[in-house]
Amino acid sequence: MRRLLPFSMLLLPALLLAACSTPETLTRDGLIKAGIPKSIAGCMARRMTDRLSLLQLRRLSALGKAKQSGDLEQFLHRVRSLNDPEIVRVTTSSAGLCAVGLAD
Repeated sequence: MRRLLPFSMLLLPALLLAACSTPETLTRDGLIKAGIPKSIAGCMARRMTDRLSLLQLRRLSALGKAKQSGDLEQFLHRVRSLNDPEIVRVTTSSAGLCAVGLAD
């Protein structure tokens, strides 16, 4: 029993930290890693997490892990390669609205 106590003391903070990672936070961080500016990435993440399923968000996250896009246009080109019309629609509309400041 004494051996489990130190392990559980290490595990609890890790679990609490993981609980802080919401889909919006993960999506925003993934967009930033993909090369999207922070201000646009935050706006896009809010819209995208409201409109896409968790499965679709996971598919998008794979793009961020691959490599940095360089700019928004290159990122959207990579999004189209997923062959999911809803992901493309939501991502492109979010990018456009957020880039010009018209998003909620």
